[in-house]
Amino acid sequence: MKIKCRDLLKILTFFIILFGLSPTIVAQNLKKNIVKSPDGTITLEVGTNQGKVFYKVSKDKKSILNESYLGFELKGNSFKDNFSIKNISHSKFDETWQQTWGEEINVRNHYNEMKVSVKENSKLTRELVINFRVFDDGFGFRYEFPEQKNLKEFIIMDELTEFNFADGHKTWSIPYNTAFYEGLYKSNPISKLDTVATPLTMETKNGLFLTVHQANLTDYASMNLARDKKSTKLKAYLTPWATGEKVFTKVPSTTPWRTVIIAKSAGDLMLSRLMLNLNEPNKLGDVSWIKPGRYIGIWWAIHMEKYTWKAGPNHGAKTENVLRYIDFAAKHNFSGVLVEGWNKGWEDWKDFQFSEPYPDFDIKKITDYAKSKNVTLIGHHETAGNTINYENQMSDAFAYYKKYGVDIVKTGYVGGKLDGKQLHSSQYGVRHYRKVIEEAAKHKIMIDNHEPVMPTGLQRTLPNLMTQEGVRGQEWDAWSKDGGNPPEHTTIIPFTRGLAGPTDFTPGTFNFTNPVLPNTKVHTTLAKQLALSVVIYSPLQMASDMIENYENNPAFEFITNCPTDWSKTVVPDAKIGEFVTIARKDKASEKWFLGSITNKDARTVKLDLRFLDAGKKYKAKIFRDGKDADYEKNPYPIIIEEKEVNSKTILSVDLARSGGVAIIFTKF
Repeated sequence: MKIKCRDLLKILTFFIILFGLSPTIVAQNLKKNIVKSPDGTITLEVGTNQGKVFYKVSKDKKSILNESYLGFELKGNSFKDNFSIKNISHSKFDETWQQTWGEEINVRNHYNEMKVSVKENSKLTRELVINFRVFDDGFGFRYEFPEQKNLKEFIIMDELTEFNFADGHKTWSIPYNTAFYEGLYKSNPISKLDTVATPLTMETKNGLFLTVHQANLTDYASMNLARDKKSTKLKAYLTPWATGEKVFTKVPSTTPWRTVIIAKSAGDLMLSRLMLNLNEPNKLGDVSWIKPGRYIGIWWAIHMEKYTWKAGPNHGAKTENVLRYIDFAAKHNFSGVLVEGWNKGWEDWKDFQFSEPYPDFDIKKITDYAKSKNVTLIGHHETAGNTINYENQMSDAFAYYKKYGVDIVKTGYVGGKLDGKQLHSSQYGVRHYRKVIEEAAKHKIMIDNHEPVMPTGLQRTLPNLMTQEGVRGQEWDAWSKDGGNPPEHTTIIPFTRGLAGPTDFTPGTFNFTNPVLPNTKVHTTLAKQLALSVVIYSPLQMASDMIENYENNPAFEFITNCPTDWSKTVVPDAKIGEFVTIARKDKASEKWFLGSITNKDARTVKLDLRFLDAGKKYKAKIFRDGKDADYEKNPYPIIIEEKEVNSKTILSVDLARSGGVAIIFTKF
């Protein structure tokens, strides 16, 4: 019996009505090579063309990525074509999980998944699985190498992943070879890019915002993006080993996730948790010992050449000086004091010893005193990039610190290549950093990693990885001969480096005079320094300045009250490179904290307070730019005032050039 097409359609419609199935789900099942976001607005399609596997993506039926090809060059042969699709499977996932610490407590992990198994049409018949997960705010995919007869141990020479953008979007990026990622993000069309690091952020002509990055970078080289010279196509460029290979691996294994956030506003980019969701859940078990906090340190005074790192008459890490900082921390409710230059090795910068303090640093006296004041000593391990020396001492070094109650360590890799030959973001570097985090966890020690590989959300799996540098931070305002960070810098990094993870930028400088380099200084107002404590997220955050510069300054109240762990975050308004307003709710109270900053242009911001609880009254304590405040001529004027507000209030605040406003909202 033959069934006509129209009869088949009637039968299909009957079953749709009978079983309550949505037409969207039925259509998706009929086209197994398509997966949509849970809300149906993002569509990802997979196919083959002359044996090459491709994917393409659209949002609201408008193309985001045209056909973008996938594959690898392996040592000795390619693994990129002569493929056919063997099987496609679909699944769904929806959960809400809680962060140990973060920008909010609850994170929804909701996606539709499509796994595409492909097989070579050759004697080798090697297999590859490409796993796509599509969220309402973007997508991620990774390659999976299953157990198989003709693929065991292998070397990846090149990853051929493409991102073939539908148009020449405006971008913000830093070059791939920027040392430690400490560069100024520049805006260019895709057509002007060379090879850039991720995150790479874009603004499209139709008002969407895109960010390309990676998640769960584990035992693999970091992904950068190289432009096809004749198009708007970007291709993965993996950071190589010194010998040229990209990745040494074996089956079974997976690559990191390649991620693209798709957002309707710049602020929505900051609220995406796609990258965190593509990392594995916490594997440390009990994490009650992991505690965010705000701290101070002797660091800025060393940059100002008041103290030295190495031992001598002006040694910053002298016991008496550290005790003085501990007293200040206790008085102003700081959780810790960071001390650099405490251990042998600073005199020649070659052979650091991580369990041997200088004679004038009495670690027992210091840590006992800190404990009596409810303050912790924050340790420091500068390696100068000598990972072999560090790994040989690492376990003993963490045990030594733990013996004295030191449970936070800042690590550093200042210098050139690791061990003089390997790039920080190579597979070698990625392996080393993971060893440090995992070894620290064994000793219940938290890590602040400087000169890192770019973060990829690993803090979900290993939440003792608290924060990382990988940014041109405030220290550049102390010693950079180019004059310091320009005003627009902090209005860009929340949408670029900040999307990768917590950023140890170290805001909070109050003295804008630089006796060492008079032409280098902080290019903000005092009020903007306060606002940065909210705008730039880090669960461990240092108030950067010397303690003498905080004494008797009423603006210091904002820093001493501002938390570093949040229950909720909102972005009321933002424009990349121009201004940003962020509000965050304290995890430990009902207080909200708001920071709003601008670039070199003065502007009036309208602060919509609808994030406050409806029907409730709040006291707003406002720290804003004072009359005649100007980042170049007079950065210090600040007005501190109080107002009664509620969720219907819209505050109008004038921001000076490179100025800001910081507000504490306390519920009546």
